[in-house]
Amino acid sequence: MSVFKHPQALCESKKVGPRTRIWAFAHVLPGARIGADCNICDHTFIENDVVLGDRVTVKCGVQLWDGARVEDDVFIGPNATFANDRFPRSRQRPKTFLTTVVKEGASIGANATILPGITIGRGAMVGAGAVVVASVPPYAVVVGNPARIVSYCDAGPSAAQPAVRTEAARAGTSRVRGVFVEHLAAVEDLRGKVVAGEIETFLPFKVKRFFVVHGVPGREVRGQHAHRRCHQFLVCVRGSCRVIADDGTHRQEFLLDHPATGVYLPPKTWGVQYDYSPDAALLVLASHAYDARDYVRDYEAFRKLVRR
Repeated sequence: MSVFKHPQALCESKKVGPRTRIWAFAHVLPGARIGADCNICDHTFIENDVVLGDRVTVKCGVQLWDGARVEDDVFIGPNATFANDRFPRSRQRPKTFLTTVVKEGASIGANATILPGITIGRGAMVGAGAVVVASVPPYAVVVGNPARIVSYCDAGPSAAQPAVRTEAARAGTSRVRGVFVEHLAAVEDLRGKVVAGEIETFLPFKVKRFFVVHGVPGREVRGQHAHRRCHQFLVCVRGSCRVIADDGTHRQEFLLDHPATGVYLPPKTWGVQYDYSPDAALLVLASHAYDARDYVRDYEAFRKLVRR
């Protein structure tokens, strides 16, 4: 099937993939590149330096300006607004416009505003009306002005499954490769409370380092990386936080809200911590000394690593 162009559409680009449909009053400039099986709805505008992947849906009233890069299977809701100049002035054009990237499988809700120079991660979901001022991690769900993370999408055959939040971290294995939850011994009497554990009996590594994350503003996100060699065990010794474990195929969220509950993250596991309570203190036991080379901080690079 060839490209469908509505009689009232103005498509000046010759780089449009097969089976793409361009509907009434859409305007596509000559330099734009649009992939296959896309749906470009009424009253959209696509500027020259714009690249769309395959199976992209652009709903009515969306403008995509120079510098926009939209990967495969992205959904852009009606009247979503993209900017490409942080300090716009009339008749003053920058030498180059900032690049804004929407990664594969992400969804952007109606009337959302996306500031320039940021990345919307793979499978992320931007809520309707959100104002996104910073890059969104893979599979994060963000809402509000400014947008903040409220949950994460589950992994599955589709890149954007409904958000899933666990209410507690239950003991035992998880659906993420190698990840497990350990409940430690907890004793309480009139003198106070004690949590204890013989490390060698439940951890598959020797502890060489520890650190404590605390004083994290509630809207901030920590982690967002994997390790090549380092094992970690996470315990929220005060307050609560949520931990995402991701093996590149499966993803699970754990609520750590008791010092007797911990999550083990093996190497080559993408970890994210967020939704810290104001008093949260997260203790991390690690198998290796700090080594910047052991970190994988890009999610796409992490996916390639685990596939190898």
